Amino acid sequence: MPNIPSINIAGRRIAADTPPYVIAELSANHNGRLDTALKIIEEAKKAGADAVKLQTYTADTITLDCDSEEFQIRGGLWDGKTLYQLYQEAHMPWEWHKPLFEHARKNDITIFSSPFDNTAVDLLEDLNAPAYKIASFEAVDLPLIKYVASTCKPMIISTGMADAEEIQEAINAAREGGCKELAILHCVSGYPAPAEDYNLRTVPDMMQRFGLVTGLSDHTLDNTTAIASVVLGASIIEKHFTLNRSGGGPDDSFSLEPAELTALCRDSRTAWAAMGQVDYGRKSSEQGNAKFRRSLYFVKDLKAGDVITANAVRSVRPGFGLPPKYLQQILGQKAILDITSNTAVTVDKISYSPSIRNMK
Repeated sequence: MPNIPSINIAGRRIAADTPPYVIAELSANHNGRLDTALKIIEEAKKAGADAVKLQTYTADTITLDCDSEEFQIRGGLWDGKTLYQLYQEAHMPWEWHKPLFEHARKNDITIFSSPFDNTAVDLLEDLNAPAYKIASFEAVDLPLIKYVASTCKPMIISTGMADAEEIQEAINAAREGGCKELAILHCVSGYPAPAEDYNLRTVPDMMQRFGLVTGLSDHTLDNTTAIASVVLGASIIEKHFTLNRSGGGPDDSFSLEPAELTALCRDSRTAWAAMGQVDYGRKSSEQGNAKFRRSLYFVKDLKAGDVITANAVRSVRPGFGLPPKYLQQILGQKAILDITSNTAVTVDKISYSPSIRNMK
C-alpha cells in the first residue's frame, strides 16, 4: 500500500501495515505506591505491551482547589469528590518519574506520558521522553498542544468528546507547533464505556478524513472492542492497566489485569495478521487437503466402447478425478479402455472430443 501514514516511537514504526502498537496506561493505578507503579511496568513488559504510559500532572496544575458546585463530581466512579480531591489522589508524584523512566528502560519497554501543562512537558523533556500523548480532555487545549509539538517529538492525540472540527483544530495546532509525526486515537471518554458507544466504523473514516495513523483508546471492560478495531485499521491500542481490578484506586475498576493484557497483545496481533491481503489463491495450509475435494468417479465397471451414462459416474470425495463441473460433458462420451468401478474419471479414459480437450 503506497503512502501509508506512519510514526516512529523509540525505533518502532507504527502504521497500518505493522502489528498494532499496544500501550498500557498506568494512569492512577499506582494507588499511591511507587513499588506498585514499578511492578506495573514489569507486568506490562511481560504481557507483551510495546509501551507503558504515565500521566504527568498535579492537582494544582490540572484544576483549582475549590469545592463549589462546578468543581464537584456527581455520579459515576468518582461521585462525591471534588476535582482537586480526585487529582490529588490520582496524580503521579513528579519525583517518581525519573525512577519510573529508568525502570522502564531497564526492562526494555518504551515509556512516555500525557503532560497536562507546560511544566509537565519540561519535566518530561528533562527525562528525554520519546513521545507525548494528549489526553482527550486536553484535546481542546490548543496552546498546550502547540507547546508539546514544539519538542518535535511524535505525538498521539486522543479524541474523546471531540467532534470532527475540534479534531481538525487539534491536528492543525500540532502541525503549527512543529509536530511532524502525529497519530490520533478514537476514544469514548466514559469510565467504563459501553462497547455500543464506540461506533468503530468511525476508525476507517478518521483514517480517510484526517490521513493520519489512527488507533483506539479503549475504556470498555474487555478486549473485544479493541481487537475489532484492529480489523478496521487501528494501528494503536491503548488500555488502562492494573495489577488488581479490585485494588480500590480511581481507575482500577475499568482496567485490564495482567492476564487480560497478555490476551490483548496476543489477540490483537493475531487479528492484524489474519487480515493479510486480498488473496483468492490456495493457501499453504490447504495444500494437503485439496485431494479431499469432490471429483468425478466411475461407480460401475465399463468396457472399452461403452457409453458413459449418469448411473456410471458420481461426484464424491476424494479429489483425484475431474472436477464435478465437467459431469455433463462426460456423459455421452465413450470409454476408450476397460474401466473398473471406483476409479477416478480422467481424460485419458474417455474418447477424444473437442469439448473435453481442456478439462483437467
